[in-house]
Parts: sequence; structure tokens; C-alpha cells
Amino acid sequence: MEILKTVDLVACEDTRRTLKLLSHLGIRVRLLSCRAQNEAAAAETVIEALDAGKNAAYASDAGTPGVSDPGSVLVRRAAAAGHAVIPIPGPSAFASLVSVAGGKDKSVVFEGFLSPKAGRRRARLQELLALDAAFVVYESPFRILKLLEDLAEFDGERYVCAGREMTKMHEEYFRGSAAEIREILAERTKQLGEFSIYVSGKK
Repeated sequence: MEILKTVDLVACEDTRRTLKLLSHLGIRVRLLSCRAQNEAAAAETVIEALDAGKNAAYASDAGTPGVSDPGSVLVRRAAAAGHAVIPIPGPSAFASLVSVAGGKDKSVVFEGFLSPKAGRRRARLQELLALDAAFVVYESPFRILKLLEDLAEFDGERYVCAGREMTKMHEEYFRGSAAEIREILAERTKQLGEFSIYVSGKK
């Protein structure tokens, strides 16, 4: 909060969401839209402000910049322009899920979102299952049942921990095999919110 109070500019994934946060905190500051679709152009605006001696912050909606959220382009360009880029730890679905998954794996691979195309998704899923490490994927509510179905088909013995709406108000967790978790979710009339899935490594 102190950083947001002192900067001259806040670049953000969604100005509407960040404005709600800043208004709640009683902070008035210039906002700049910096999302995946305009990140390169927004980065130039941020760098111009930094070059002029101003300070800037970047806020993603509900996660950590650069971790399946925009921010990487801005970071790379600001650093290349000679400006210090300093992280401030915040909500991360990946880190949060690993901390509560109860997995025993020494190594965890972060994959993020798989391809929405069925063939590519299934092929990549098989590659991840062939690793010795555990892995974490993100999935939309529209494909979560299919993902769990594929996991159950390829290796139904793996321990899985699924988090829904991670780091948000309605978060919840499911643990067990892919088939067991799918059965629970399939009973719901509608899947809401994004999912984070931890899959244990090969035994």
C-alpha cells in the first residue's frame, strides 16, 4: 500500500479493478491501462515517465505479474532502459496452491494455461506426466472437466489438488485423484472461476 501511495503512475491490467482497490485505500494516482493487448505501447509510456524522474508501479488483477499475467514485456523494457525493477510479493495462485497441495515432490514445474486446442493440450499433458516432477496448470471453467478426464485417462493414480478462484473471495480446494475431483465438479450445474491444478510427479 505504501508504494501505491508514493508512486506517480500505476500501470495496471484493468484500470476498473485497480481503481476500486485504490479508492478503497483512499489513494488518488494516475492509472494507465497495461494489459496483454497493449503492453508494448503502455511500456513506452511508463518508460517515458521513468526517464522523466517519476516512479511507477504495476498491478495485475488477481495474481502476480509475469506469472500467466501481463507484466513481462513491461519489466523487460524498463530494465533494458536502465531502470530498476523491484518485485513486491503479492497473490500468486501457483505459490498458494503449492503451499496447500500437500505434495511430496521436490521439483514442481509451472506450466500455466495449456492450449485450448484438444490435440495440443492432450499432447502437452502427456509430456508433463512423463516428467519426474510435479506440475501446475491453470484451466478455465469451460475446460476443467475435460482436463480432469484426460488426466484420469492418462494416469488415474496421480494425486491431484485443484484450487478454484485462488487468492479470491470464493476460493476452495479439492484433493484426490483426477476422477474423484471430476465427479465432485460434474455434479455442479455450472463451473465458476478459474482453476489451478497441482499434479504429483511419477511415483
